[in-house]
Amino acid sequence: MAKQDLILLAMNSSPTLDLMARVLQASEFETAIANDHQALTKSAHEAIPALMIVEEKFDNKDGFAVAVDILERFPTMPIIMYSESGDPELALNALKNGLSGCLQPPLKTDDIVNEVQRTLNRARKLGDWVRREVRRTTASLEQKAKISEAERVKLEAIISNIQDGVIVLDENHRILLANKTVYGIFRLDGSSILGQYVKDVIPNADLKALIDRTRNGSLKYHEINFDDGRVYNAQYTPLPRIGSAVTMQDISYLKEIDRLKNDFVHTVSHDLRSPLTAIMGYMELIERTGALNESQRDFLERLQASVQHMTSLVNELLDLGRLESGFDTRRESVHLDNVLEYSLNVFESQIQNKRIQLTTSVSDDLLPLRANPIRIRQMIDNLVGNAIKYTPENGTIKVHLFMQENQIIFRVTDSGPGIPQEEQGKIFEKFFRASNRPADVEGSGLGLAIVKSIVESHQGRVWVESTVGVGSTFAVILPTHE
Repeated sequence: MAKQDLILLAMNSSPTLDLMARVLQASEFETAIANDHQALTKSAHEAIPALMIVEEKFDNKDGFAVAVDILERFPTMPIIMYSESGDPELALNALKNGLSGCLQPPLKTDDIVNEVQRTLNRARKLGDWVRREVRRTTASLEQKAKISEAERVKLEAIISNIQDGVIVLDENHRILLANKTVYGIFRLDGSSILGQYVKDVIPNADLKALIDRTRNGSLKYHEINFDDGRVYNAQYTPLPRIGSAVTMQDISYLKEIDRLKNDFVHTVSHDLRSPLTAIMGYMELIERTGALNESQRDFLERLQASVQHMTSLVNELLDLGRLESGFDTRRESVHLDNVLEYSLNVFESQIQNKRIQLTTSVSDDLLPLRANPIRIRQMIDNLVGNAIKYTPENGTIKVHLFMQENQIIFRVTDSGPGIPQEEQGKIFEKFFRASNRPADVEGSGLGLAIVKSIVESHQGRVWVESTVGVGSTFAVILPTHE
């Protein structure tokens, strides 16, 4: 015997309810009755009816709202709305709310049975169509899966044989993929590292630091160093719904070229000091040999300014060379607020001449810093001096010095021309100067490179935040512990 379709009647107790139940049972339908919303919810979940009839006003609630709530949980459930009002708009409202049909008085036995049967037949046809579409879509997906498998094999072959190291991680930093180059870079044995935490199988301090920094999103530049002198540039890229990827490129030869270049610059700079000193001495003697006419004195002053500029450039190059060589080992207790105050006093005349509005904010809880006081003074002078040079007359400069946990934060904000976004990553490179710098601002392009070297030699960080036409903020973080 075929299983009977269950019809759930969500209606208030009334003669109409009794009539519908008798008519449906006589037509070989199984019926269930829910007189309140709680009983309706329970029956819909447990009995899973083939069709529901909901009264327009059910359990003091709007029947349409009750039906929509049911459809949200059972989107394919056929629902018929019953109303005693005889409103001609009922059928239209039922369709608008996603219902399958409606019943209104006067009710006839054939009308009830025909509407229920029609709705069930339509639901069955819809179900057959859905099943056919599922089969068709499944077949298509299976075909696409075969294609995707072939593409996956190609992709793995490509990744496995490229020269750069590639590690793909899930959201918990477990290794999903690692190519052959990675095994060679970290001197791993042949055993698989897939599915394991990257920190457990690759105990490299620089790689760990890279992953720890990933809270800030993509990282394009992070060096991974090895004891044998190899250096890799690592890039971290988030992968939506997968995790992340770390790619590593061998830049050891670039580091060697940079070292040779720095050695050459340092040697040439050192050898230039003696002849420059001699030139300055002879220029001073020229004035003692006799009176000079106006043109001769003008030429001599220009020559002295050029030699002084060249001497300053040579001294900056030598300073940078010493910092990069790691010779800056002097450390003592330094109070940054005192150094900042001394530096601002030195620049006071320049600030007044340009009528710059200077605002300073120094916290009272600053801890002393283990640092080289000469280098710290040089760092502050360069940052404050740059802010003064690039800030126009009647501009503003803000200097902030405060504690954050065990770190000292130093920020200098100017109202200068700003730095273009595409150039901000190069601003700390040697000899680099922004393309929009004012023509009357002189400089060697070494000041910020020296600042970066000083900060890094004190295990700190420096960066810039800038908007063209608004100004720039240079920020320095220095740890208070040694």
